[in-house]
Amino acid sequence: MSTRWLVDGMNVIGSRPDKWWNDPDRAMHSLTKALDEYAALTGDDVTVVFDKAPRTPTQTTHAVVTAASRKGRDAADHEIVEMIKREAAPSSLTVVTSDKRLRDQVQALGSRTVSSGRFRDHLDATTKRRTHR
Repeated sequence: MSTRWLVDGMNVIGSRPDKWWNDPDRAMHSLTKALDEYAALTGDDVTVVFDKAPRTPTQTTHAVVTAASRKGRDAADHEIVEMIKREAAPSSLTVVTSDKRLRDQVQALGSRTVSSGRFRDHLDATTKRRTHR
């Protein structure tokens, strides 16, 4: 059975101090490509939510990329909560975030959570293992 992931995009990007802040659009593009590859390799359902759309959209085949409909720093958090509220089976979703407030909200709605750092490690291990065989 595949996992259904809702990824707090900027929270995952911010989990590593790799100077992403110098070029946030590039960081968004890089994460999106990695998530698309991950979804292709695993068959998991992956949706990444960003606070705002990148200047240049990344084409994906397997992962879904969305930008929050409202503006602001926590716009993606709000969007993720609203997506879970609309979901018929919230327990089928796993939200990737290290934001405590969002984790608490998501868990109260019945979804699972995994930290951004743990997911990044899993993402890296999966894509490297599968593509370097």
